[in-house]
Amino acid sequence: MRSRIRLRQIEAEAEGYLELGMPHHVLEALARLGDATALSSHALYLQGEALKTLGRYAEALVPLVEAARIAPGNVHVWLSIGWCQKRIGRIRAAIEALEEALAVAPGEAIVHYNLACYFCLAGNKSRALAHLAEALLIDPAYRDRIGDESDFDAIRADADFQALTSVIV
Repeated sequence: MRSRIRLRQIEAEAEGYLELGMPHHVLEALARLGDATALSSHALYLQGEALKTLGRYAEALVPLVEAARIAPGNVHVWLSIGWCQKRIGRIRAAIEALEEALAVAPGEAIVHYNLACYFCLAGNKSRALAHLAEALLIDPAYRDRIGDESDFDAIRADADFQALTSVIV
């Protein structure tokens, strides 16, 4: 019982450090828990998020993948795995992670938006546009992100993309 309370306290501390943008402190706090194999899925997620924040994407995948194994229903873990996979050039693996996220949370606009980005990078325009359309249907505010999103550069001049992303007033 006491160890469970300690785990929750350290997780809360690590969450606070993450929110404050102090990833090194997150890792230090979690290190006090000892053996990394005994961490909860949430602690593993926090560890992965800290490593991701530090730009250590390949390292972040280790705890994130373990967190997904323990808690496959956590959409945030799948989003982080996809984010890291993309940044180390594994677009196919990023898509696979987001497809897992989609199975968990089909109504989340961020999942569809990120899938649109990843499919665009993979050269699959039709799937990219389908997911972008779904993201915009769920949350039209995602339209504001499109202009600055370099992932769409390959299809930005495409007539279908322009038709989907243009605002009619």
